[in-house]
Parts: sequence; structure tokens; C-alpha cells
Amino acid sequence: MAELTPEIIAIRQALNIAPEKFPRSVAIIMDGNGRWARQRGLPRTLGHRQGAEIVRDIAREAGRLGLEALTLYSFSIENWKRPEGEVNELMHLYAEYLAHERPTILENNLVLKHLGRRDNLPKEVLHELDETIRQSSTNTGMKLCLALNYGSRLEMVDAVRKIARRAAAGEITPEQINEKMIDQSLYSAGLPDPDLLIRTAGEMRISNFLLWQISYAELYVTDTFWPEFREPQFHQALAEYARRQRRFGGLNESNT
Repeated sequence: MAELTPEIIAIRQALNIAPEKFPRSVAIIMDGNGRWARQRGLPRTLGHRQGAEIVRDIAREAGRLGLEALTLYSFSIENWKRPEGEVNELMHLYAEYLAHERPTILENNLVLKHLGRRDNLPKEVLHELDETIRQSSTNTGMKLCLALNYGSRLEMVDAVRKIARRAAAGEITPEQINEKMIDQSLYSAGLPDPDLLIRTAGEMRISNFLLWQISYAELYVTDTFWPEFREPQFHQALAEYARRQRRFGGLNESNT
């Protein structure tokens, strides 16, 4: 668990949220870039560019507040079905973002992680992704996790295959397979499960995102499009989380 320094405690108190009421880990489904652009008569690609600007601000603020991890649903396996021109523009944007934002990630002591498959990602994206991961690996702050070329069901398939290979090699028996082993075989191994899942643009679905990891996450849906999701909206989601009673299947005192 991340250390709550006096500075972080003071920052949290300034938001009128009890310091201990903050989540350790937050995941965000960043939705609404295209609709934001369409409402303004702009190309969808400009919506994605504006959305990339928001990533910088929210990641920086999450790190300042002392979160241990922030996981952003950036590009799903299903997104390859989009028009080729839009996909190509997105891939170019990822490479550009990873290179351009590398100094910001390093200056803010963030550690970049990739959740997803490497297959099909262009070489330029993989190069910038790997370089940013390498340079930030010695940082000690918040884990910034990009779910890029990600699908939760495929993540589970990959985890099962990893475990099956160990069983076939005689390293483990089927009886030894448990939740911990599965958890450690996922892309997110070593990361805390999200306490809070935020979805922008008002959609009421999970969209194949972190299905294993969000088993007990609190859900927060806002109608705000991602390009308009700023620090005040992020703080509002954190405040709503702080008001929730998390029981993890049990009872609190009011239910006894």
C-alpha cells in the first residue's frame, strides 16, 4: 500500500474527503471522444486528440492524490473493427502520445504499465511503449496502466494457457490452481484490483474491461464525455466513492 505522506494527506483533506476514504486503485473507461467531436462538427480523430490531453491531466492528478494505480481503457480488441483510417490515426496518436508525454511521466514519478496483447500493434507504437516503460521502471510513484489492444476475455484465455503450460510441464497439478494463481497469471499481475471503476459518456456497460479484477469495484457512471472530464469531475467521482459502504458480500452495522 502506498505511503500516505503528510503532503498527500493535506491534499486529500483539502477535497473534504477523509484521507483513508480514497481508493487505492481506479480504472476508467474513457468513452465519448467521437460523440464529443460529432456534436461540434469535428472529425472523430480530433475527439481522440482532445481525449489524449485529458489523460495527461487525470494521470497527473491521480498521482498527486497518492493513488497506487490508474488503469485506462485506451483501445480494446474490438476497436480493430473501426474504419481503417480511424484505427491508423489512433495508432499514430498512441506513438505520438507515448513519446511526447514521456518527460511528463518521468517528472511525475509515474510507472507506465501495458495491459493487453502486443500482437497487431504497429512497430512504432511498440517502440515508444517499450521505451517509456523502460525509462519509467525505476520510478516509485503511481502505476499508470494503459489497456491497449486489450480484452478481458482474451486476458483470461492467455492466463489459462499460461497455467495450462505449467501443468503440462509438470510444474503444478490441477488441484493447485486457485484464485491467487489465476490472478498472478493475468496482465495485471502485481497490481491492486480497482476499488472504483469510472465510465464516462453515460454508457451502462462494462465492455469487456477487467472482468476478473473489478469483482468488487464500485461503479460510477457520468454523462460527461471523456474530452470534458476534468479534475472537478474526477474529484466528484472520488467523493461519491468515499460515501459508499463497501461490504464485499458481508453486512455493515446498519444491516445487522
